[in-house]
Amino acid sequence: MRTFDYSSLEWKQWGTDILNLVARIHECKGRQDLFVRQKPVELDRLAEIAKIQSTEASNKIEGIVTTGTRIKQLFEEKTTPCNRDEDEIMGYRDVLNTIHENHDYIPIRPSYILQLHKSLLEKVGLSYGGHFKNVQNYISETRADGSVFTRFTPVEPFCTPDAVENLCKAYEQAIAMERVDALILIPSFIIDFLCIHPFNDGNGRMSRLLTLLILYKNGYEVGKYVSIERQIELTKDRYYETLAQSDAHWHEGRNDPTPFIRYMLQVILACYTEFEKRVGMMDAGGTRSHAYDIVKKYVEDKIGRITAADVIANCPKLAKSSVLREIKKLTDEGVLIKQGGGRNTCYIRSDSR
Repeated sequence: MRTFDYSSLEWKQWGTDILNLVARIHECKGRQDLFVRQKPVELDRLAEIAKIQSTEASNKIEGIVTTGTRIKQLFEEKTTPCNRDEDEIMGYRDVLNTIHENHDYIPIRPSYILQLHKSLLEKVGLSYGGHFKNVQNYISETRADGSVFTRFTPVEPFCTPDAVENLCKAYEQAIAMERVDALILIPSFIIDFLCIHPFNDGNGRMSRLLTLLILYKNGYEVGKYVSIERQIELTKDRYYETLAQSDAHWHEGRNDPTPFIRYMLQVILACYTEFEKRVGMMDAGGTRSHAYDIVKKYVEDKIGRITAADVIANCPKLAKSSVLREIKKLTDEGVLIKQGGGRNTCYIRSDSR
């Protein structure tokens, strides 16, 4: 069976790009801690938006979808799930809420991972929720000609409980020793978790939930305010590409997690950058400014199509009605050009034409 020992990461020669990413995230973390203390009420709205985006994006990666209108109604408890996809979406929401509210009290142990998995699939009513896999699973890819091939064969079912136990112990030991930066250790853990592929279903979603959990436990809470899952979904091709690069020769203990580590550091930094941008929008909403100025600054910094939902999400201090009013004013003034209608309405900057 594959053994787990993260001590080798301590001696690995990391490239300048990796070290720079780690350093920049550390700096962002310090600034975020200050923002959270100064603006707790304003950030609550960002957190609610991020929960919806995280739930929608992580499930979308797995082909589990519903409409944007439905997901908002589900989150606001104005309706109930009407199919399996929506049941699975709400299961993800429940686990996400648990992690947001209780991460300090969720140790990285097999029993707790099983409980989270049970909650993930509970609304679907699947008997294997909360249990390790009982059949061999495979990680497959589809070629350009449509044929499917097995890219990676995970750990066998009878070895899975011990593999997860050993994985969690190795992680806890490495964290306790404090010789490997958590930002390096977390993606390494996630690669190993995905190579074990411990469940019949839900492995990808569980890996992203565990990513958030372990980041939170180590003080990196940007995922509460900007969706890490959405950033992954937007770069899904690179996500799968770096996973494939990092699991090569995994069973022999010769895989190199560097591509996935680099990718995840880029994702985390992108989220911190977006967080600071949104906090900047809040600062623009002081007594010396108006909703018009906040919305105008956002659209002037935005390249490409703009939707009302984009502006609402990125100007969290403003009420929806204020955003819609200022978009109309900017359109009337010729700053924005309206395109489409109804649900397909979007805007572009007039200076882009």
